[in-house]
Amino acid sequence: MQNQLVAENISKIIRRKNILSDISLELTGGNVYGFSGDNGSGKTMLFRTLSGLICPTSGSVCLNGQDIHKHPNTANIGVIIENCSMWKGLTAVKNLQYLSELNKRIGKKEIVEALERVGLDPANTLPVRKYSLGMKQRLIVAQAIMEKPDFLFLDEPTNSIDKDGVAMIRNIISEEADRGAVVLLASHIDQDITRLCSEIYIMKDGICKRREENSHE
Repeated sequence: MQNQLVAENISKIIRRKNILSDISLELTGGNVYGFSGDNGSGKTMLFRTLSGLICPTSGSVCLNGQDIHKHPNTANIGVIIENCSMWKGLTAVKNLQYLSELNKRIGKKEIVEALERVGLDPANTLPVRKYSLGMKQRLIVAQAIMEKPDFLFLDEPTNSIDKDGVAMIRNIISEEADRGAVVLLASHIDQDITRLCSEIYIMKDGICKRREENSHE
């Protein structure tokens, strides 16, 4: 079965302000969907809502037919959203082992594979607090992909990563879509969006509109 995300008329109101306004989406597996917009446009709040981290004020989000807010543990989801952090005193492997205990879907083999995919050495015994910003970001990408999620929400995944690392992360994003995942990508780097995404949505003041191919918004 093809993975599918369906959002119907979702809105989010905080302190009487519309953060998200009546957004509907139908996204299918095998594609990367780009979300572009200025800071404060609603991209991160949209990703939080679509991934089940927060509930909408109105509307619904279904992942493979299940309402993510009524059945929060049914979908296999990978998430990178702003201010992600790890246990600074632990190694990369230990961090991912602790996280993997939440769903119990994978073992050490998959953890090692995820670290190697993002260019980190699983045998490195340094605690995460001694990692560079780029290494920490690679680890955050590893936690998002390690369970081979059906739905992957990536908010600025190439932050703080060097040129070679950016190329690697872009390749991983394409591989995850080819595997059948529904991939949602928010990035301030235009090349991330234009190179990787089959559809692009523009966020402004909580409103989400699909960009037409000939549009230059």
